[in-house]
Amino acid sequence: MLLSFKNVLVLAPHTDDGELGAGATIALLIERGANVSYAAFSTAEDSLDPAFPPGTLEREVKLATSRLNIKPENLYIYRNKVRELEYRRQEILDEMIHLRKNNYDLVLMPSVHDIHQDHEVIAREGLRAFKQTTILGYELIWNNLSFNTSCFVRLSKRHVEMKCEALTAYMSQAGRPYMTREFIMSLAKARGVQIGVEYAESFEVVRWVL
Repeated sequence: MLLSFKNVLVLAPHTDDGELGAGATIALLIERGANVSYAAFSTAEDSLDPAFPPGTLEREVKLATSRLNIKPENLYIYRNKVRELEYRRQEILDEMIHLRKNNYDLVLMPSVHDIHQDHEVIAREGLRAFKQTTILGYELIWNNLSFNTSCFVRLSKRHVEMKCEALTAYMSQAGRPYMTREFIMSLAKARGVQIGVEYAESFEVVRWVL
């Protein structure tokens, strides 16, 4: 069923969120012929370690998404300030409505139960902007007090490896425990165990349009 989707949009509050939540699924969708676009709503420059030059996260997201085979022309980068997306809700909604013209049949976005303030904005405005589109919420367990594992995507090891390789592009975020290969592979294995396969990613069904 998932592979019937051919025009997919990933909504990422910050660069790296989309890869963390759905990187292996993105790789699988593209492998099966889907056109995948990625919209990052903040490059989080204000939270960047001063040791890294300005523009680092923008360069990193370009490299990471290319490793998942997302076309450069399908990458949209917005430069809203990190932790201030709440103050730009209308502008963000307008940007999403502008993207809607591309007639996506699936949107992947943060869980509606994500407690990060920027993630909450993207999830809520995504719900508003894509009322007629199937929406799945991706899992970022460090921000999810609860998460309804109502959808699973069966994956091959190579798709999870592609996700790990994409995330290595984020040298500026390498110290975070959820960026490690060990964590990514372990979570994919745990989700796989839940459905009796080797690897999987889990999503919340936010809206399913038949």
